[in-house]
Amino acid sequence: MYRILFILVLLAGAFLLWSCKEKAPEWHEWNYVEIQYPTQNYSRELVNDVEGVILHHTALPTIEASLDMLTLPKNIVSTHCVIDTDGTRYILASPGMVTFHAGKSVLNGRERCNEFTIGIEFQGNTQEQPLTDDQIRSAVQYLVPLLRMYHIPLSNVVTHEMIRHNYMELYPDDKRVKDKCDITQPEYQRVMAALREQISED
Repeated sequence: MYRILFILVLLAGAFLLWSCKEKAPEWHEWNYVEIQYPTQNYSRELVNDVEGVILHHTALPTIEASLDMLTLPKNIVSTHCVIDTDGTRYILASPGMVTFHAGKSVLNGRERCNEFTIGIEFQGNTQEQPLTDDQIRSAVQYLVPLLRMYHIPLSNVVTHEMIRHNYMELYPDDKRVKDKCDITQPEYQRVMAALREQISED
């Protein structure tokens, strides 16, 4: 009798401890800073169709260097969002703006990916260092609402290397385009796994 009571007390205590544990925050509750940092490099004539997302890494040593590269008019390159290693998001342009991140590119048979995709740059070089967990979580927090709003399938979330490769297959004689890594496949798969997990849970 006493043994049964003892077991019941232990079970009750375990249940109380479990129920009192602080619930892990949902993706939309993650605490990442978002800073408006407008770029001057965007199209004044075109509106973004927003059908896909292109992932890049900056391959520059500091966030300051990356932001300069992507915002100063002399560089003629840009993106929509840069995600620092601590998860801080720098918003350079709204999704409806056409920025200059994709170059010669093809996605689903359509060229000029700048005109219908959102560009995300992860600070750093994934050939040298993996993305931080904060970068991946911050990207998920930024992307999930956009994927829903614009009805973007996960198959349209790709890397710059992938859309560049598509272009090179279509135009093999275009020697101006060099194949290079712009976020490694293992890191791309980590981002996609995190996106799939959050979308399936909601």
